Amino acid sequence: MERLAGTVMLLSGTRRALVAFLAGLIGVLALPPFGFFAALFVSFTLLVWLLDGASAAPEAGFLRRLAPAFRIGWFFGFGYFVGGLWWLGNALLVEADAFAWALPLAVFGLPAFLALFYGLATALAKLLWSDGVGRIAALALAFGAGEWLRGTLFTGFPWNAVGYGAMPVPLLMQSSGIVGIAGMNALAVFVFAAPALLGTRRGRGPGLTLAAVLFAAHVGYGYYALNIAPTPDNDTTVVRLVQPVIDQAMKLDDSARAEIFERHLSLSVAAPEAGGKRPDIVVWPETSIPFILTDNPDALVRIADVLEDDQVLIAGAVRTESAGSGKAPRYYNSIYAIDGKGQIIAAADKVHLVPFGEYMPFADLFESLGVDPVAMPGGFSAAREHQPLNAAGKGFYPLVCYEAIFPSEINAAAEGAAALLNVTNDAWFGKTPGPYQHFLQARLRAVERGTPLIRAANNGISAIVDARGRVVSGLAYDIAGFVDATLPGRRAPEEWVKWQEWAFPIILGVLLAVAGISRIGFRNRVN
Repeated sequence: MERLAGTVMLLSGTRRALVAFLAGLIGVLALPPFGFFAALFVSFTLLVWLLDGASAAPEAGFLRRLAPAFRIGWFFGFGYFVGGLWWLGNALLVEADAFAWALPLAVFGLPAFLALFYGLATALAKLLWSDGVGRIAALALAFGAGEWLRGTLFTGFPWNAVGYGAMPVPLLMQSSGIVGIAGMNALAVFVFAAPALLGTRRGRGPGLTLAAVLFAAHVGYGYYALNIAPTPDNDTTVVRLVQPVIDQAMKLDDSARAEIFERHLSLSVAAPEAGGKRPDIVVWPETSIPFILTDNPDALVRIADVLEDDQVLIAGAVRTESAGSGKAPRYYNSIYAIDGKGQIIAAADKVHLVPFGEYMPFADLFESLGVDPVAMPGGFSAAREHQPLNAAGKGFYPLVCYEAIFPSEINAAAEGAAALLNVTNDAWFGKTPGPYQHFLQARLRAVERGTPLIRAANNGISAIVDARGRVVSGLAYDIAGFVDATLPGRRAPEEWVKWQEWAFPIILGVLLAVAGISRIGFRNRVN
């Protein structure tokens, strides 16, 4: 192993960049739909050895000394994000005549930008680099901070954070309920990078032992949470998820609106499976109502026709609101709750909009260039904050589409919610890894909050997930139909949610102490 480590360390130029790119690409195998978490042991072991060999001339300035480490991290991130996010380009092909020109920006441009965060992480790690376990702690510290920045700056895009690779199944998801995804990012990198110690002699025993203890605790707590910890009782509410599987091109066809609406209604009114109870709540996906509902009172009458008086429909729709005399109306990506009499009894608007998809950053500049990919005139408007959606005597915490990937989007209003409610439309991305990655991240929000998840997606993956991340009932990708299930109960997560806020800085502090002490010792030995 030491010989292999030495070979990787001595790589230079194009070969060094290529190995860094391939190391990041290998890590994608840990993500859905593959879930082969062991791939990240290879990725981060190679990354450590590459950084061991990253050096600049002694007389170089501060930034030039960090440049080799930054380049390695950037190529590593570029491989990881190209391999993990290439499917974003599929959305541009739905209306290829208008947007195919932007395909390289989606497939390569966004990964190139996101890779900057990994470049910054490896440059930061190199500042604290030493030998032995200290450099493993430095890398974990830097990646933990880098992933936090990636999820925060420029409205944030924490998709496929490295911690998700350590949590492909419920047994391995439970630790996020204690330390959150931010803490998992740092701890996962420490464990995944630890095999690099096999290529060096100093710190091998303590480092590998600590990594093994962390991994054993990760698995052990998962077993305890799933098999020994008390399980909350199910609610009595029966929820139906409707998954119509409507092609995105059809959703954009104005002439198909009536057919789309009727398809949702027919699935909503279908009889339960033998012996099943009629659903109390029916849930449709994001923008499932294909017109402005308040402008179409006949649609509300139609909904009342298919619902019983005590049933409630929760459906995604575009909501419009007057902006005042002489001004264009505002549009919101919303969720409506409609009772059995066809009355809108509650609504919630999306807070965290998708840049370039739901609103245009630097709109004036792009409009001057004739570019406007936003669907609604002037784009969507964002709500100020998340509020519970109250329906059927319960409060649900609404998350529209990719809001479910942001732990920070779930505020204190979720504490009393019966469930997280995620409506989405992943048909834009076709049968690619995207919908599977989205589903995993939504499931982790349920574990972190100790709150079940109701997730309705146009073409999948729709599911009711319990507070431990287990799928109670669901529909696989591209399977049209419906499922009925009793809503799982909440566990009491408030103390853990508060602890998650402290866990991340504590973990970073411990890693900083280990890396700093090792760095001081390393410099003393060298000098």
